[in-house]
Amino acid sequence: MTDGSAVDVADDQILNRKIVLGIIALREHLGCSVHDALRAYGARYEVLREERPDDFVCGRAEYWAGFHS
Repeated sequence: MTDGSAVDVADDQILNRKIVLGIIALREHLGCSVHDALRAYGARYEVLREERPDDFVCGRAEYWAGFHS
């Protein structure tokens, strides 16, 4: 399985803090487990934070607040 850093199918969800929808999109696209989709989401999140920081709807600290996996 890919680490998810190059998979862009969930970029809109990641940038707009739609975490669950992004994980679902990655799971369906990659055909993997929820755990692996979450890892792929995290990897792509980091790439986007570096490449497109101004496109996020909130800062890094706020992004994960309230999300528990």
